[in-house]
Amino acid sequence: MARSSKNPLIPARDGVSPSCVALPGVKAGDARWPGVIDFLDERLPTVGREVWAERLTTGAVLDEAGQAVPPDAPYRGDTRLYYYRALPDEMVVPFEATVRYQDAHLVVADKPHFLPVTPGGRYVQQTLLVRLQRQLGLPQLAPLHRIDRETAGLVMFAVNPAERGTYHALFSGRTMHKTYEAIAPATEALTWPHTRRSRIVEHPTDFFRMNEVAGKPNSETRVDVLERRGGWARYALEPVTGKRHQLRVHMNALGLPIVGDQLYPTVRHGPDDEEDFSEPLRLLAKSLAFTDPVTGNEREFESGLSLDWPNL
Repeated sequence: MARSSKNPLIPARDGVSPSCVALPGVKAGDARWPGVIDFLDERLPTVGREVWAERLTTGAVLDEAGQAVPPDAPYRGDTRLYYYRALPDEMVVPFEATVRYQDAHLVVADKPHFLPVTPGGRYVQQTLLVRLQRQLGLPQLAPLHRIDRETAGLVMFAVNPAERGTYHALFSGRTMHKTYEAIAPATEALTWPHTRRSRIVEHPTDFFRMNEVAGKPNSETRVDVLERRGGWARYALEPVTGKRHQLRVHMNALGLPIVGDQLYPTVRHGPDDEEDFSEPLRLLAKSLAFTDPVTGNEREFESGLSLDWPNL
């Protein structure tokens, strides 16, 4: 399985860090992979042999010393290869991010709806990380947390790789105060503020969704009403934990599915379906507040974005 590169000799290219794949050792007489291309074609077949041949020819596959691997290179076990992902037909996300703050330690950006934070799947260049690395000239920029591709709002990055772990602990240690906003149906059935606690696990059949099940709660969200317009309300959401899709799952469980949600309560848009940019998820990462573990300063950032109300 491929993973991101940690080799300092292998730089990012066009804002994209290389992926790494390990070549296992082979016993004498084992001729499964006469050449590097045979191994790559077998282990990473979705790319295709012709594409691997092209990447090898153009110098897009490197050895551990950062040297280009030629198309006819023989297989050598117990080594690593580094390669650059490319999607020739990558869909353009027609919305721009805005840098809200930048210093020697942090970059905080407002991510638009539909733009992924990091490369993966159908997206490489069309990601917040790659766009910012190129725009700011910071190839070592690293995300400290992630929000769903469908969610808009604040994302924080470490400028110095040596400080990434220190800042990342803010999120894993629950010392980061995060607030979100969402637009969903209004209701008289609940009292406010309301706290939702439940156990969230991966959906048993849909790998791209999460699911509430019985058992000890592993997630908590505090919900309050900020504003009402007709049959809709704008809610403040404060996640205490950080489970995948937590806010979407909790709002749906309360009978308040977020406007524009294509996964909850039912799947209306699968991960490989063509994108509809006209109907964004009305979920916004609104603010981040914390004590900076590097500088000791109190930090508070607020998104400059707002959510569009549905037709009233």
